Amino acid sequence: MKPVSRFSLPTMTSRFLLFSFIWWILTDGAVNSWWIGIPAVILATLTSVALIPPVKLVWYEVVRFVPYFIFRSVTGGFDVAKRAFHPAIPIAPDLVEYPLRLSPGLPQVFLINTISLLPGTLTAELNQNILKVHVLDAQANFKAEIEAVEQRVARMFSVNLTNRGGGE
Repeated sequence: MKPVSRFSLPTMTSRFLLFSFIWWILTDGAVNSWWIGIPAVILATLTSVALIPPVKLVWYEVVRFVPYFIFRSVTGGFDVAKRAFHPAIPIAPDLVEYPLRLSPGLPQVFLINTISLLPGTLTAELNQNILKVHVLDAQANFKAEIEAVEQRVARMFSVNLTNRGGGE
């Protein structure tokens, strides 16, 4: 399979449509906003193509990821709320290291931001593919959760996970 050109018609079209959709949402669909919207969308499209290389997404996996993420966010949010309001449930915060298996790039950035959006975890630092994560409960099985998210992200972006270098 040959790599996709940054300036290919599918790449340019998909990004143009994405930024047009974002503009439409931001302006509540106001037709009179497009006189400035079209130049803004074109500029955003050209800038994104120049700065972010095209990525391959497996749309079936993207669709599967959305309900998984929403479910994990809601259940995690309930867990955090329960811990906050019930003094008998322990809170044992810790800063832990997790060796990433995703190569640097957009999939890794997506993973790191996703982890920060899940309740009970917050990414703190990335240094040489070692991610430091602040967790609400060090006793919980957070590594399995991060690993599950990492596997889903790898499937979404159709990339392979590398072996961990830290010997785990």
